[in-house]
Amino acid sequence: MAKIAVKEKQAKKKSVRIETLSLEKVNYQILGAGAVVIVAGYIALSAQPWDNPIALTLAPILLVLGYLVIVPIGILYKKKGASQEQSGTAAEQA
Repeated sequence: MAKIAVKEKQAKKKSVRIETLSLEKVNYQILGAGAVVIVAGYIALSAQPWDNPIALTLAPILLVLGYLVIVPIGILYKKKGASQEQSGTAAEQA
């Protein structure tokens, strides 16, 4: 009975998968593009006079696009083959 419990615990330990947030070159490029879009949004926001169409429409669109779309994509993006490679190396380590 005790041997079965030990084997079950070992099986559970092997099935535990450790996920890490590893950023690659592509992720940094996407984050850099997001930073450029955000800076462009702030530059458009500072355009004079304050009631021009660029400051009122383009700047908020750029800022929302940068903060809520491009930066999260840069953080969460993974190549299609990367998830399989990581799971394979995690199984080899266990």
